[in-house]
Amino acid sequence: MAEIVLGMWTSHGPTLSTTPEQWTLRVSADLKRKHPFRGEEYSFEELVSCAAARSWRRPVPFPSASDARPGAKVPSPTWPTFAAAKIDVAVIMGNDQRELFLEDVTPAITVYLGETIWDQPATPEQAARMPPGIHEAEWGIARPSAGTIPASPSSACMCAKRWCRRLRSGGLQDTARARRPLVERRAHSLGFIYRQIIRDQVVPNLPIIINTFFPPNQPTARRCFELGRAVGKAIRSWKEDLPVAVFGSGGMSHFVIDEDFDRMFFEALRNRDAETLCAIEDKHLQSGTSELKTWIAAAGALFDTDLKGDVVGYEPCYRSEAGTGTANGFVAWQ
Repeated sequence: MAEIVLGMWTSHGPTLSTTPEQWTLRVSADLKRKHPFRGEEYSFEELVSCAAARSWRRPVPFPSASDARPGAKVPSPTWPTFAAAKIDVAVIMGNDQRELFLEDVTPAITVYLGETIWDQPATPEQAARMPPGIHEAEWGIARPSAGTIPASPSSACMCAKRWCRRLRSGGLQDTARARRPLVERRAHSLGFIYRQIIRDQVVPNLPIIINTFFPPNQPTARRCFELGRAVGKAIRSWKEDLPVAVFGSGGMSHFVIDEDFDRMFFEALRNRDAETLCAIEDKHLQSGTSELKTWIAAAGALFDTDLKGDVVGYEPCYRSEAGTGTANGFVAWQ
């Protein structure tokens, strides 16, 4: 019988693959948009006032302006942890930001059942369309040359009909499935796992893509947890003797950092507090913070295991006096 032997929740943002100077390239975008924060929306100028009122710390170089890879300074569950578990199959709860799907079709939840995923660095045309500060992190999510990555496990241990039947029995009748992406670009929520956790030694893996970003069909926190629980049951139904890893890829709070919210989230994981996670309202899971729905889905699969662990690292990487930036966090259960 298959067994989940490793669980990881990990951030995947550009601040983990760029320098502090490059973080500030994103401020030009911060200035132009409204920012969801604690259930409301604020302009950059309004956030500056809020930051002063809340005594938010101003951005500090992390860990130093000369470090070419600041994310490496955050303790994280990287290759040694994954390698030691000797994983045969990885299940990755991730999200898409118009990298795999077009705006024409945005399923709430998609199980990717293709045998491979095409991987290639951004073309010059694609790079030119990226917002400032994004292409600079390309090396952290995509290999330098094009090629394929093994995706879904072989039909011997996983077939589409059996997988979807198990999800339907868990109340997820409307889950979409895909055998190839609509866009030939790998989602960064998957790419960070492949590049910086698995270190390009990619095992067969099952990506489950959750639409966290784009209304109106964002699944609720509770539905994400129920998805994860159904996935966990499906994994345990596999007759093959396989060690499995489950990932939640995204978060933490951004593009406005909320350290109190992140601490609450860590505490809920620590206590296996499903109800606290499920009760988080959608108004608190918007913009980049919405990616924590992938963590909630992973929790649904992992709370029913005997695995134990805790926070491996946490660093709120501020880039402006408005409190904008990305909070990076990592949790590992073994």
